[in-house]
Parts: sequence; structure tokens; C-alpha cells
Amino acid sequence: MKKSWLICCLINFFLAAMMGVLLRYAYVLPLEINYAFLLHGHSHTAMLGWVYLMLYALIFHDFIPKTPATIKRYNRLFWITQFSIIGMILSFPLQGYAVVSIGFSTLHIFCSYYFCYRVWQDDKSIATPEKKLLFTALFFMLFSTLGVWCLGPVAASGAKGNAFYHTVIQFFIHFQFNGWFTFGVLAVFIKKLRVNNCNLNPIAFKWFLYPLVFATLLTFSLPLSWYFPYTILPWINGLGLILQGFSISAFYRLIRPHYSKLTTLFSRTTATLYAFALISLVLKITIQSMTLFPEIAAVSHEIRNFVIGFTHLTSLGLITGFLLAFVSDTLAFQTALSKAALLLFLICFAATEIILFTQGVLTYFEQGIFSHYHLLLLLASIGLPLALALLIGSLIKSQ
Repeated sequence: MKKSWLICCLINFFLAAMMGVLLRYAYVLPLEINYAFLLHGHSHTAMLGWVYLMLYALIFHDFIPKTPATIKRYNRLFWITQFSIIGMILSFPLQGYAVVSIGFSTLHIFCSYYFCYRVWQDDKSIATPEKKLLFTALFFMLFSTLGVWCLGPVAASGAKGNAFYHTVIQFFIHFQFNGWFTFGVLAVFIKKLRVNNCNLNPIAFKWFLYPLVFATLLTFSLPLSWYFPYTILPWINGLGLILQGFSISAFYRLIRPHYSKLTTLFSRTTATLYAFALISLVLKITIQSMTLFPEIAAVSHEIRNFVIGFTHLTSLGLITGFLLAFVSDTLAFQTALSKAALLLFLICFAATEIILFTQGVLTYFEQGIFSHYHLLLLLASIGLPLALALLIGSLIKSQ
């Protein structure tokens, strides 16, 4: 992986984390900021500047044949995409959704379309398990942008803020996180297993892939049920959760025969990060499964602590856990400084999740806010950009 690409992605992640700290600081002491604008900047920088670009770099590293033409093409596209992200970093906190920020967001979408086209053209490998996962991920990335294109007409029609407006936003978020991002990291993970001669059971892989695809589609009925009270939607979500359970069971059967081998292939740091990502996956599925209960499904978007906690569990736990493991595996973050940074990141992330979900449970039972909640959440959050700054410094110093 190109060192300059990784440093760029980590800097984007650092900036997103700093915006997150400011958002939490605003609850402790007043700040002269537009909270909604800064929140847009935080989410776009984290999703597109960190996760998207890291998956871009990993897909190029692991799936694309390296020729002078492909190296030049993907390098140029990377920096054009980064230019669009810089534009969003600067414009969203200042103006929210407006002409400039929408322009940079549109540029990013067109860059992603071209990236999909180039991967389709350049990856000439046979239909391996990892390639099936990769192209499923790219499909969901393209599919999710339908929500973005619908956003403008819905807002222009005077429907901004109503059920249809929120639905198209949830459409984009759902298929980005549960589709493109999740299938993307799983494609890279399976690729690394097979590179290390871990042969996968083809039947178990089919039971893993296809139910997960249908589960991703069907579980969109949950956010739909928040805005449209059709009685069939919870049943569709329940079917999706059952399929997801079958898929994860098959995933366990896929990797279980290779567990002992994997523990010897990877360093302790890398193995810890993989374990962290897989535990986050189990927790994510467990929490999703609780929406089978109507009372939980009803409050799953009403209690903000649950929303933020679950979003961060997916983005920082599952997806970022895998991304950091891939980085550790590829570039051997084995210095004392990098190990300390990764440990600090994991501890602070776990602390923020515990605080968020604890307060969510208290809110659910109408017990109020526990003492120093916002201050504790702020203090735990400060460790995230600090850890990323240490990782960036360690990487810059490395050969």
C-alpha cells in the first residue's frame, strides 16, 4: 500500500475525530458553531475521507494488477477524490448542505462511479469468493447513491424534513454501512485468508454470501418502519435478521477451521484487531436482532444514544477494526508507539460505547442522565484523535 495514501486517510480520520470531539465539547461548554453543519462535516469526512478511501487503497493493493498505466490511473483518481473530500471538510462545517458542499459531494460520487468502472475493467481474475464479495460491495455502493440523487428532488418539492426526505437519507446510510463498507472489508479479509492458503468451504461460502445479500436488502425495512406504519415491515425486517443469522453462522464455519493457522500467521497486534472487529460484528448482529421486539424497534431511532452508539459500533468497531487490522498486517505497525496508539484507540472506543449505551438504557427506563455524562463522554472521545495522531507520527517516522 502506498504510504502517502495511508497517511492521507489517517489524517482524514483524525480530522473527523476532532470534529467529533468538538461536537461533544459543545454539550459541556457553549461553542459558537452550527452543530448540524459540523455534524455533516464529521459524518462525511469519516465515511468518505476515511472508510471509502481506505477501501479504495486496499482494493487497489489487493485486487488490481500493478502496471505503469494502472498505477498512474488509480493514483490520479485517488488525489482527485481526496480533493473532493478536502472541499467537503471545509464547506460542510461552514454552510451545511449548500451549493459548494453539494458540488464537492457530487464530484466524489462521480469519482466513485469511475472507480467502480475501473475495478470492473481491471480485475480480470476468476470468480473467486473474494471477488464475489468485492463486486457485491461495489454494487451496494452504486445502489446507495440512488438515495443521494433522490434527495434533491425530494427537497425541491417542499418535502424536506418529512418521511420521504428521511427515507432517502436512511437509504444511503443503510446501504453504505451494511452494504458497501461491510462487504468491502469482508472481501479484503477473505482475500487475505486465501492468500495465506486458507481454502474455504464453497457450500459454507454460498450460505454466507447469498443470505447476507438478501438480509442487507430486507433489513432496510426497519428504518422504513420508522416513517411508514405498515404492519408488514417488521415482518420483513425479522426475515432479514433470520437470514443474517444464517449468514453469520456460515461465516463462523468458514473461518473456524483456519483459526489456529491464523493465530500463527499474524502478529499479536494484528490478531487483536481482527478479534476486535469480529467481536464488534457479533455485537452489531446481537443488537440488530433485538429489533425483533416491537418495543425495541420503536425506540431504536428515538433514543439518540442508541443511534450514535450503534452507528459507531459499526463504523469504528466493525469496519475500522478490520481496516486497522489490514494496515497492521500490511505495514507491520509493531513499534512501541503504534502499539500504544492502537491500545489507546480501542480503550477509548470501548469507553465511549459503554457510556452511550448505558445512558441509552437509562433513558429507555426514564431514569434521567447519570452524573457527568457529557464530560465523561468528552474525555473518552479525546483519546481517539490522540491515538490517530500517534499512529500518523509513527507511520511518518517509519521507513
